[in-house]
Amino acid sequence: MSTIRVNNLQNTSTTDGGISINASGHVTVDGVAMPSSGPLSNRNLVINGAMQVAQRGTSSTATGVRTVDRFESSWGGGAVTMTQESLTSGSPYNEGFRNYVRLTNTTAATSGTNYRELVYKIEGQDLASSGWNYTSSSSYVTISFWVRSSVSQDYYFYLESRDGSGQIYTFPFTLSADIWTKVTKAIPGGASIQIDNDADLGANFNIVPFYGTTYTDSGNTDETWRARDASSKYMLDMTNTWAGTTDATFDLTGVQVEVGSVATPFEHRSFGDELARCQRYFARSYSYGTATGTASRNGAVLSTAYTQIAYASAGTAFFPVEMRAVPSVTIYSTSTGTAGQVAADANDGVGSAAFMSTKAAFIRRTNNNSGVGANVYIGAHYVAEAEL
Repeated sequence: MSTIRVNNLQNTSTTDGGISINASGHVTVDGVAMPSSGPLSNRNLVINGAMQVAQRGTSSTATGVRTVDRFESSWGGGAVTMTQESLTSGSPYNEGFRNYVRLTNTTAATSGTNYRELVYKIEGQDLASSGWNYTSSSSYVTISFWVRSSVSQDYYFYLESRDGSGQIYTFPFTLSADIWTKVTKAIPGGASIQIDNDADLGANFNIVPFYGTTYTDSGNTDETWRARDASSKYMLDMTNTWAGTTDATFDLTGVQVEVGSVATPFEHRSFGDELARCQRYFARSYSYGTATGTASRNGAVLSTAYTQIAYASAGTAFFPVEMRAVPSVTIYSTSTGTAGQVAADANDGVGSAAFMSTKAAFIRRTNNNSGVGANVYIGAHYVAEAEL
C-alpha cells in the first residue's frame, strides 16, 4: 500500500505506485521526478549527452570536436587527450549509460593563461523554441550530468548566452576523487539574455576542470546572471590542483538540459536517433567505425568513366540529413585515402567539392586525366562539417 502526499501530508491511498506532490507542486512517482514544464518527450536539448556517438574516432590530442560528437575539448597550455571510454559498472552504468568522455591532463599546466574545459554549443532556435522564458527569473532550465575526477576539488560549470551582449551564469560543484557524482542545477532566466531564433550559436554550456587567473576574478558572484566583461573574466578563481597533476582525469556522461526547475531521469535515445541528430553538424561517407582517410570504396561516391577526360566526376554526395549550414567539405581518395584527391582506380588526381548546399555536394577531379579511361571507377569519400 502506497500513499499520495500533498504538501507532505497524507491525502489518500493507492494500491500500487508511490506518488507524492511537494509544496511547490512537483510530482514524483516511485521516486522519479516528473517534468515540471515542457514536453514529456524530446525533453533533452542536448544531442549525444550519453556520449554514444563518436564519428571522428575515439581519441584525440587536438582541440575542437574531435572524438565524441557535439562535445568540444578546449584547452590552452600543456597537453590534453580527449577519449571516448566504455562504462562497465558504477552508478551511471546502472542508469543505462555505457559510454563517457574523458579528458586526461597529459601535461600539467597551471599558469594564469592555461585552461581546460568541455564545451557543448546549442543553436539559438533550439533554446528560443524550447519553452524556456529565458528573460524571466521565474522560468528555468535545469542542467544535470554525471561527472568524476581523479582529483578532489571544486570545479565549475557556466552557461553563456551568445546573442546580444553575452550573459554568464556560473556555479561550482565539488567532487571527491574517483567517485561518480550526479550534479543538478536549475538555472533561472535573466532580463538581459538575448537568444535569436536562428541556426547560429545561441549559447554554450561549459564544464571546467581549470581556468587560470587570466579568465577568473575573485570579485565575481556565482548563481546570478551578469554580463561577461571585456577581459573575459568568466568565474571566481579556481584551484589548480587538477591542472597541476600530470595524467589527472576528468570524466563526463549523462548530460541533460531541460525546461523546468526539476531534473528528470535522463532521456535515453537510440544510437540511430543520436547519430542522425549529430549528422546535422558532421557527416561522412565512411561507414561508422571506419577511420577517415581509409583506402576503401565502401560507401564512397563513385562513377564510371567512359572516356579519357580531365574533369572526371565522382558524382553527387547526398548528406544523410540536411546539415545546419553549408558545410566545409574535405574529400579523400578511395585508392590511397589521401586528402584532396579523387581516385581513378589506382591513380589519384587533385579533386574538389563544388556546388555545395546543406543537402549535397558535387565531387570531381580537376587537374588531369591520368588513369582515366573506359570502365574506370572514379571515386572519393567526403567529410562534411557544419559545427557551431
